[in-house]
Amino acid sequence: MTTTTVSDALHDDAPDDDDVDALTIGRRIRQLRTQKGMTLEDLAAAVDRAPSQLSMIENGRREAKLTLLQAIARALSTTLDALLESQPLDERATMEIALERAMKGQTFQSLGITPFRIGRGVPDEALKALLALQGEIDRLHDERSATPEEARRANVALRRLMRSQNNYFPELEAQARDILAAVDHPGGPLTQRAASDIAAHLGFTLHYVPDLPQTTRSVADIRNGRLYLSSGAAAKGDSRTAVLQALSARILGHTEPTSYAEFLRQRVETNYLVGALLMPEPHVVPFLQDAKQNRAISIEDLRDAYSVSYETAAHRFCNLATVHLDLPVHFLKVHESGVITKSYENDDVNFPTDRLGSIEGQLCCRRWTSRVVFDIPDRFNPYYQYTDTGNGTYWCTARVEASSDGAHSVSVGVRFDDTRWFIGRDTTNRGVSKHSVEVCCRRAPAELEEAWRENSWPNVRTPRTLLATLPTGAFPGVDTTDVYEFLEAHAPR
Repeated sequence: MTTTTVSDALHDDAPDDDDVDALTIGRRIRQLRTQKGMTLEDLAAAVDRAPSQLSMIENGRREAKLTLLQAIARALSTTLDALLESQPLDERATMEIALERAMKGQTFQSLGITPFRIGRGVPDEALKALLALQGEIDRLHDERSATPEEARRANVALRRLMRSQNNYFPELEAQARDILAAVDHPGGPLTQRAASDIAAHLGFTLHYVPDLPQTTRSVADIRNGRLYLSSGAAAKGDSRTAVLQALSARILGHTEPTSYAEFLRQRVETNYLVGALLMPEPHVVPFLQDAKQNRAISIEDLRDAYSVSYETAAHRFCNLATVHLDLPVHFLKVHESGVITKSYENDDVNFPTDRLGSIEGQLCCRRWTSRVVFDIPDRFNPYYQYTDTGNGTYWCTARVEASSDGAHSVSVGVRFDDTRWFIGRDTTNRGVSKHSVEVCCRRAPAELEEAWRENSWPNVRTPRTLLATLPTGAFPGVDTTDVYEFLEAHAPR
């Protein structure tokens, strides 16, 4: 059975590298031929080919065989290596190639513009204008796409993919194993030194600075092989996650995202890979299997064994639980305001959704474990609860963690029949959630509504993205000017 990766399922628009190479080589041949004063017919006669065949090669419509390229190189008094240079010879060729690629892209096709031959008679100014217009159309398209609705659609598609894969992606697990093997990681929890070794293996040195741009977690200077992180993160003790998140883009071969869906996909891949590096599958799976055999699965124990945050441990458990332990699970991250910020489920739990099917952004039921835990004064011990729903009974374990955006609860749960494998199954805490029924908690009790509906007027704190688009740009919300100025200031002289 073929396994779909996050990248394969949500990003199948990658350019054809063979077409790009053929186009670049063709333009180089044309330029060298023109510089020597040769006509197409002259070159065709020199290599014993038809002029029409060479014309298709020069226009990038046909890929030349190696023997023909060698003959062309001899006829042009140059070398094969010179023909295969990846960079075109001049600005004109660069613009022609860029426009050729644009005409094959979705922007030109959606406008109904038929690709045309770019002759020598087309002025440079016309090429510049067409490329500028194409770039502006793409920018406006991205801005229109960066709406809350588009974000929710992308998130729904991604969550459906994760459910179909049981939140497990073997290709990312394999990449984590390869990286760990490259730095001779002996197994078990990843140390901070090992994270530095991974950076060195990828050609980066680590630099902790006090002036990292506020809209970033890290900045990579690819040209000089320098990775900048906040000195504040280093002072907190564990900077492994920030280092690995920054390096994951290089490991995964991420390029600048062209849509919010691609940006979201890259973020999920990055978080998954970081978890797989911090908590390697070959070591974690036996740990969890032993815990299941002893009926003592605990997210806290997993967290403590690998010195990670509770949320990281919860995510990693959800990656491995269904495939390796045969346990369907659900996961929720809920802000103290009651809004769901992250979710995953493959155990048929019925979370609230909007009309698009999005869970994120919805109010979590007040009686669900993820909300009840905020009212529990004991923040040292985990909170467990059974919740009866219209779709069966579920058990959850939850904790409250602080963040820069306020407190969040993180909860992991399973169906009632699977509770026997977990520590905390003997809890007496119970709740009833009927959030599919409006009167469950989305409407106040009748006596309170009667007393106060006509006698109250709350001043609403409007979400900042409710009436505006999401931050635009390849990396939503990042101030690129700040980033470039930062790199310029810190680059080695």
